Amino acid sequence: MLRVIGMMYVTLVPTILAGVMVMLWCKLPILKAIAKPIDFGKNFVDGKRLFGDNKTWKGMLGYILFNTFFSVLWGFACQTGALHDLNFFYQNHENTIPFNLLIGVLLGLGYSLFELPNSFLKRRLDITPGKTVKGFWKVFFVFLDQADSVFGVALVVWMFYPLGIGLYLLYVLVGAATHLFMNMMLYFMHLRKNMF
Repeated sequence: MLRVIGMMYVTLVPTILAGVMVMLWCKLPILKAIAKPIDFGKNFVDGKRLFGDNKTWKGMLGYILFNTFFSVLWGFACQTGALHDLNFFYQNHENTIPFNLLIGVLLGLGYSLFELPNSFLKRRLDITPGKTVKGFWKVFFVFLDQADSVFGVALVVWMFYPLGIGLYLLYVLVGAATHLFMNMMLYFMHLRKNMF
């Protein structure tokens, strides 16, 4: 079990690093022209925003760029030895720059696109963007806020390695716990407004 969890971390090092970098990227006063909401400020048929202001084209581009950059860089680090053997992506595929470019783009898309259904649901429930609810639903949404993107990146891993449903769900749980820990670290570093 520890080896499997180790493989999960080794495989998603680029995504973990990209998540930290995107927090910095979104705060930088560059590319303001694309720091626009993905939903273009449009409302759904219920009159409420589709996703809200926090889901931007700049953020999506950041996830794609940084996942791709770190996937290629990590590919060089995983050329041989333990890191290569522990990376799910290289179990059935060659560690090449084109392959790493592909998985980087897919990880970035998986991360950013799988956040959107959660945002859509929260807008339907009138939860303020960047906030969570209080009371009974708080635990559910704290978990969902951490797990939504992990569903996407673990699915990308499954595309290249036959995880199966049990290992996929374990990936989501481990990833959500890691995401929660990283968010707490970013909060204490003043890179996030809210811990959860």
